[in-house]
Amino acid sequence: MTDRVKQAIAFATKAHRNQKRKYTGEPYVTHPIAVMEIVQEVSHTEDMLVAAVLHDTVEDTDVTLDDIQSEFGATVAKYVKGLTDVSRPEDGNRAERKAMDRAHTAVQCPEVKTIKLADLIHNTLSIEAHDPSFYKVYRLEKIALLEHLSEGNPQLFHRAQAQVGGF
Repeated sequence: MTDRVKQAIAFATKAHRNQKRKYTGEPYVTHPIAVMEIVQEVSHTEDMLVAAVLHDTVEDTDVTLDDIQSEFGATVAKYVKGLTDVSRPEDGNRAERKAMDRAHTAVQCPEVKTIKLADLIHNTLSIEAHDPSFYKVYRLEKIALLEHLSEGNPQLFHRAQAQVGGF
């Protein structure tokens, strides 16, 4: 593990310090680290690993994209921006918000889509195991999202597709 990835883990640990994973109560940072580990299984760059660790910081903490850029550079900030949901609760119902987020994801680069696939894979395992009733809705959302992720890593794409039973 490079010093820069270690720095990202320390940064994410601090940013998510008061957050817990829904269902398991584990420290939230276990999720972004798991996403990074999934990305590590396929062709990747250091920037992708750093962005994977930081992928929820802007969305779920007081960290800004400027903070990410200052600490980790423009490429990582670009990837994190691409991974950050653009919808807000005031943007409509869940279906409308998820459609906005899918449109945002659709125009991202293959590196972002690869990280998004790893995120989908890790979240799906947890939700399917711990919340079968919500999983029915979540699964359909992820099948729709997969239509926009085919430019990501093919190995992760097929793994995610098999996991949610998509097209």
